[in-house]
Amino acid sequence: MTAAPASFEPSPALLEVRDLHVEFRTRDGVARAVNGVTYSVAEGETLAVLGESGSGKSVTAQAVMGILDMPPGRITGGEILFQGRDLLKLKEDERREVRGREMAMIFQDALSSLNPVLSVGEQLGEMFVVHRGMSRKDARNKAVELMDRVRIPAARERVGQYPHQFSGGMRQRIMIAMALALEPALIIADEPTTALDVTVQAQVMDLLAELQRELAMGLILITHDLGVVADVADRIAVMYAGRIVETAPVHDIYKAPAHPYTKGLLESIPRLDQKGQELYAIKGLPPNLLHIPPGCAFHPRCPLGRDMCRTDEPPLYDVPDGRGSACHFWQEAHHG
Repeated sequence: MTAAPASFEPSPALLEVRDLHVEFRTRDGVARAVNGVTYSVAEGETLAVLGESGSGKSVTAQAVMGILDMPPGRITGGEILFQGRDLLKLKEDERREVRGREMAMIFQDALSSLNPVLSVGEQLGEMFVVHRGMSRKDARNKAVELMDRVRIPAARERVGQYPHQFSGGMRQRIMIAMALALEPALIIADEPTTALDVTVQAQVMDLLAELQRELAMGLILITHDLGVVADVADRIAVMYAGRIVETAPVHDIYKAPAHPYTKGLLESIPRLDQKGQELYAIKGLPPNLLHIPPGCAFHPRCPLGRDMCRTDEPPLYDVPDGRGSACHFWQEAHHG
């Protein structure tokens, strides 16, 4: 192959993750969850990070936020630069100051993430009490403002209610409100719509996109569903077995994927013009992170797999228009 490996281009990014490695030590061995991930997010940009369960997308986000369980997790290499500072070199109290104030996270399961014995007003207001030194009364008023901002009806009447008294969609809005409380520069949303029906999913995604534009925040949207991000993301990074295997502007990746894994994910999306047809599924299973195959980790499931794929790990090759693909035969995937 004549293509050169894609190089990391320095940019005035809000967040730069560089060659990040994370592993977990277990009784059965070392699970290599993140294997050299590099990506960046600019102010006001939305990056969607896609992949099946176990691809490393959430572990990467936890490392960025500084909430990785260590042990058993361990960051073994790389840098996480946020506004020019390497977060991995900060002391824990400095890292805690960054969380919430400068970056925040929206979790997948709002019900388990919210405290069941505190009202939503207390939980929202706590951010202002701790970080801004507000009185409880002023913090409660701020909580009402936030609930209004994320369009929770009758916010002043409901601010004293508990999480179980809200629907799944409304709880997710409360999680968004909590993340927005201090107007951070970056929000990471980890599968924010997984447990919701499709109508509520669309409402939550529209709300996130609107608030992100309004506040010019950087947004990392973690999901396994390509259909969710089509109208929201600016760029997509596709992960497999702890690596980014393709990165591209959102419309380019839908139009012509340059990695067989991305192509398989796209083909597995249900389409209205294919009623009654069996859904496509990528054959096989994601690899065991304790025993990632040599060469390209996707080769046991890949329709383009050849001998060199079993032995030579592909770099992230440059693809035209500022794209990258970790496939030795990306031209065939791109034009096939």
